[in-house]
Amino acid sequence: MDPASLSQVMRLLKKDCKKWQTPVVVHMGNEGARPFQVLVGALISSRTKDAVTELAATRLLQQAHDPRQLRSCSQKKIKKLIYPVAFYKIKSKVLHELCVDLIERFGGAVPDTLGALLTLTGVGRKTANLTLTHGFGKMGICVDAHVHRICNRWGYVKTKTPDATEMILREKLPKRFWKNLNAILVAFGQNCCRPVSPFCSQCSVAHHCQKVGVVQSR
Repeated sequence: MDPASLSQVMRLLKKDCKKWQTPVVVHMGNEGARPFQVLVGALISSRTKDAVTELAATRLLQQAHDPRQLRSCSQKKIKKLIYPVAFYKIKSKVLHELCVDLIERFGGAVPDTLGALLTLTGVGRKTANLTLTHGFGKMGICVDAHVHRICNRWGYVKTKTPDATEMILREKLPKRFWKNLNAILVAFGQNCCRPVSPFCSQCSVAHHCQKVGVVQSR
């Protein structure tokens, strides 16, 4: 995919996204959520549907607005507030330990660099990049399963893991696309470019796609 084609693809998908629901963590950032709120939402969202994530994050953040308030909650209470998100028992422990980490090492503030975020309990590259881009408005490339799958399906990258995809994108993707890539491709992946049997007949960018690995489409 050459630069001109990539620009056209991103322009078309940005237009298409207006008819699709915005991913919940992106929506939180767009609505002015603080970095801590975005960080918590990103951690809760893993392997959980957006509708469930939104309700769980709202319940939790209404009870605890910052790391000190959340640390004062028992893990039992956190579990109750975030249920039924996936792995809610594990996530309740991670959230509690994260707050201890933030308070003891960063004075209760969420760090605003990728390197520092990656040292926090439970924070991987996806969560760190989401926090940077939608919590702080800084540059970052958040690569989740949708971004990894779609970039490989297009033939724009040829990688085995999301982390490897991020590294290649940092080398070749123009920086003007970095911050919004995840929001656009997650919405696209949830609604059109599905993991199995994507809606290629309805896709506005199908003529730019190499359809790598697509066995069946609709």
